[in-house]
Amino acid sequence: MNRLLYTFLLSLGTLPAWALDMPEIFSDNMIVQQQTEAKLWGWADQRSYVTVHTSWDDKTYTATVSADGKWQTAVKTPAASFTPYTITISEYAVKGNGKKKDETRIDSRTIQGVMAGEVWFCSGQSNMEMPLGGFWNCPVEGANDAILHSARYSHAIRVVTVPKVDALVPQERVGGRWEVCSPENAARFTACGYFFATTLVDALNVPVGIINCSWGGSCVEGWLPKDTLLTYPDGLTPIDDTDYHRKMVMFNGMLAPLAGYTIKGFLWNQGESNVGREKEYIDRFKTMTRLWRKMWQQPNDKLPIYTVELPPYRYGDVDGTSAADFRAAQHEIAKQLEHSGCVCTSDLIYEHEVDQIHGAQKRQIGERLALLALTRDYGMKGVAADAPEYEECVVTDADAAEQAVIAGTAVGNNPNAKGKVLHLYFSDSYDGFDRMAGIEGFEAQDSKGVWHKALAWSSSAWQNVARQGCFIVLACPEADSIKAVRYRYHNFTIGTLHNMRGLPVVPFTAKVGE
Repeated sequence: MNRLLYTFLLSLGTLPAWALDMPEIFSDNMIVQQQTEAKLWGWADQRSYVTVHTSWDDKTYTATVSADGKWQTAVKTPAASFTPYTITISEYAVKGNGKKKDETRIDSRTIQGVMAGEVWFCSGQSNMEMPLGGFWNCPVEGANDAILHSARYSHAIRVVTVPKVDALVPQERVGGRWEVCSPENAARFTACGYFFATTLVDALNVPVGIINCSWGGSCVEGWLPKDTLLTYPDGLTPIDDTDYHRKMVMFNGMLAPLAGYTIKGFLWNQGESNVGREKEYIDRFKTMTRLWRKMWQQPNDKLPIYTVELPPYRYGDVDGTSAADFRAAQHEIAKQLEHSGCVCTSDLIYEHEVDQIHGAQKRQIGERLALLALTRDYGMKGVAADAPEYEECVVTDADAAEQAVIAGTAVGNNPNAKGKVLHLYFSDSYDGFDRMAGIEGFEAQDSKGVWHKALAWSSSAWQNVARQGCFIVLACPEADSIKAVRYRYHNFTIGTLHNMRGLPVVPFTAKVGE
């Protein structure tokens, strides 16, 4: 059957049983993960077989068609380059005894503009979904400039935006085709994913593909399958009656059809819909990640996943700690889960965004995600990617210099000014912080459990000490004794302290002596 006849029969609604078909994601301008065995699949008549020809190496692969009409194969991909290739898929009918001389080609299609590069799968809720053009009254900072200059990446960046599809059972296909980066298209691209991609292109000089599979408001349970959810006490009960809070429907309608498309790793920006349930979130997110890795069936099930810290927001009470507890859980997950990381975003918010869940500073989020990938997955040296995290504190007598700092405050006559101070040590801060004085956001808890604003400044010690390097000195004359310390540990609070590479100190709370 030739193409003309096929089209004619299709127009009449007489689609032949052997019609060659593939998921929409296998479209023109697609990017395949470089130097791997990239999976391709689709449907054809069970009495036929399929061949796949790749132009980069002039090889042909053969796939059998199963009884249910499905076929799959894997093709070896070349090193990354900006050279456009083609993939030609053909369906052949087998006649008689099945020998090649009796085979007839039924249909064929060619995918144009294929490039080999790095492919990343982006998922989560609205802060991942948020396009470069922004939402209503929710802009992305620098969007117009980014859209204008997106033409610079027309040769390098391709994006798939998966439509929102909910389903109660796993689907085999979902829409979404690869789009070329251009001012006309870029406004629709996921902002976080786009800035991640531009950073990778600039650093690696290779094509980058982004698959955006996200749904605003979705909870982590929306991205888990039914059989997993039924093992939890709350089962399939939705958080509320909104579509985006239903469980498993994103997994079935959007994720399942794409599972197996060969990628480099996952990017995840979600959590707002799970605030207040951080303990169960730790288990469910780790379960989700390991499940996804198995579904993708790539070597060793070790696909990396990099997440975005929950943004500062009111969450019912700006001074509450439910969101802070959730952020702490996210960083705990990053420590427990293999091949994972969490970027801190406490400094990427403005005062006027206290009631705006969609912060405007998406460029920095994408760049920080890219730094994790560049250092951990691409072996880039010389750049910093990990934000400083609290490690330990040492209780010590205030020396003369520390006493002078305390005495210079309004409570300088307090007898505690000559008492104990804490030296707080952080990872990734050996050479110090971005300021020595004027450090805000630290608090100390007294013996009655009351929190007080604490004095904090940076210092260092290099000789005759148990731990060399820079640290934060903390004092709180109002507290009779300090039982715990914390930094920016509230629902809405703006981080202002960074290490020498501009990465923010991760908010924390810790008991003294633990």
